Amino acid sequence: MANLKWKTPRSKTRSRRAANWKLNPVTTVLCTQCREAKRPHFACSNCGYYDGRQVMEPKDEHAGHSHG
Repeated sequence: MANLKWKTPRSKTRSRRAANWKLNPVTTVLCTQCREAKRPHFACSNCGYYDGRQVMEPKDEHAGHSHG
């Protein structure tokens, strides 16, 4: 193995390592039932359908809230 002439500074290795720390945008597809955006291979949070059948109850927007 070759010997290094200079030690690589910490700032250079840090920036090289940090260059790969990026977030990819979340992939979304359209729900076949309600046409809302949802994540692939997940049940739709709007209507509760997955793979053409209802697998969970849709979330109620006002559940647990008391406005009065």
